[in-house]
Amino acid sequence: MPADHSARRAALRRELVARELDALLVTDLLNIRYLTGFTGSNAALLVTASDTPGNEDRTVVCTDGRYVTQIAAQVPDLRADIDRASAAHLVDVAARAGGRVGFESHMVTVEQWESWRPQLGAHDLVPAPRLVETLRMIKDEYEIGLLREACACADAALADLVARGGLRPGRTEKAVARELENLMFDHGADGISFETIVAAGANSAVPHHRPTGAVLASGDFVKLDFGAQVGGYHSDMTRTYVLGSAAEWQRDVYALVARAQAAGRGALNPGTAVADVDAAARAVIDDAGHGELFLHGLGHGVGLEIHEAPGIGQRGTGTLSVGETVTVEPGVYFAGRGGVRIEDTLVVREHEPELLTRTTKDLTVV
Repeated sequence: MPADHSARRAALRRELVARELDALLVTDLLNIRYLTGFTGSNAALLVTASDTPGNEDRTVVCTDGRYVTQIAAQVPDLRADIDRASAAHLVDVAARAGGRVGFESHMVTVEQWESWRPQLGAHDLVPAPRLVETLRMIKDEYEIGLLREACACADAALADLVARGGLRPGRTEKAVARELENLMFDHGADGISFETIVAAGANSAVPHHRPTGAVLASGDFVKLDFGAQVGGYHSDMTRTYVLGSAAEWQRDVYALVARAQAAGRGALNPGTAVADVDAAARAVIDDAGHGELFLHGLGHGVGLEIHEAPGIGQRGTGTLSVGETVTVEPGVYFAGRGGVRIEDTLVVREHEPELLTRTTKDLTVV
């Protein structure tokens, strides 16, 4: 099933009409990819509110001469203009058409905005932040299919790493990270979602530790936070292992985080406030007396970006909707000693969330 970019543009047009905008100038490259399928490094898109699916004569995508062949192949259903100054060119197009033109004010620099004002006029150039990002929160089945594939690549890579003894005393964090990344490519990933986190021993208490030459040792917690990218869509998963044998305190903290993660997953219901999802997991850790050691929000949206809306945290706003793809990742971190995080990527569904990251969450000693 191919991506239906025309339907996505139609949804955006409904938002433009509701906001009494005649067009939207899209300059964020990921939003352009979402709306058209174009993956080049320079582009702008002018979506005109009065167009309709099958009759998009006034909607224009623009790129430079490097991408003439690519844009013809990836965006055959829209007019494509060629101009190195793609955004400025489409401002000229919009000025000739007239009307109120929204722009992605969260992406545009002050310098760009000031250069466009003489062309359109201060009253006709209207800030319209995050309209496309709001649409992107709800994934269609094509997107969810790519997210499943990305998660499957990550699951398979981790299984291989463990099976071949990749988590063992004497290896460095950097060596483990590079092997895990290579295995994701071996299992079909187009790229990695972000720099892989491998954190051993006391380093596992640092939520976003970057791998170093630190050597894994028997008795260590080893925390792995990583993801694969397929078709532009990201996976995100964290698992925490113990090397050699687990001490009682390690079993206790692992069981606590596992209970909190289960509570967070269980709260992923349509209509639930995102702050309440965070609260469901956080209460488990608070009740155990370790609330101050849960140092971050519970999760975030994931898709074309590794961190998207919604943010699931104590200050998160809004409610969950069917089709949102989010992470649930509580952690407890004992500074100087070690920490545990368990993270899954899930899709909000009507009755219960769909789990995309399948690796076991049982305490595993390797």
